[in-house]
Amino acid sequence: MADLQGIAENVIKGNAPEVERLVREAIDEGVGAAEILNQGLVAGMNVVGDKFKKNEFYVPEVLIAARAMKAGMALLRPLLADTGVKPVAKFLIGTVKGDLHDIGKNLVAMMMEGAGFQVIDLGIDVPPEKFVEVIKAESPELVGMSALLTTTMISMKDTIEALDRAGVRDKVKVMVGGAPVTQDYADEIGADGYAPDAASAVDKAKELLGL
Repeated sequence: MADLQGIAENVIKGNAPEVERLVREAIDEGVGAAEILNQGLVAGMNVVGDKFKKNEFYVPEVLIAARAMKAGMALLRPLLADTGVKPVAKFLIGTVKGDLHDIGKNLVAMMMEGAGFQVIDLGIDVPPEKFVEVIKAESPELVGMSALLTTTMISMKDTIEALDRAGVRDKVKVMVGGAPVTQDYADEIGADGYAPDAASAVDKAKELLGL
């Protein structure tokens, strides 16, 4: 009998080899890829997100859990594609122009993937034009922008203005976050949502998309 609970528990513990072994076992037993994803990997990451919000887990634990989830995802991704299982939504994320910090961005990307989103990660120092170009090419429902410096927060405003000029602003929901960013700043620059941490980002994303 496939041990989906075991997959979830080992994601929480961050035991990547065990997650990989149990996912492979479940696949061999003929369990559906969507079931393994939702009841195993996503269930585990939901607990991790919860613990992170309550300060029971910190960044290192979340990164280790996300790595374990990714080990399972690597096996499931081709199967999910074959069965036509659609991701919850497409999420485009990047650290804005001038900013080279990526730990927060990576955490959000991992948590979003753990929640069943298809994540397109543009990396760091992403100029407004790049956001526009990828929105046009990939049609994501959601765009996330991260900044860790007060000096680079202005790039978020520039990017939203660039989306406006390119005529794609109304096609996506825009979320912002990062240490110096606040709800007030998000409102001021016309973002749709703000999240103070990676776990809240998933909740906010679902809220914005009405999921």
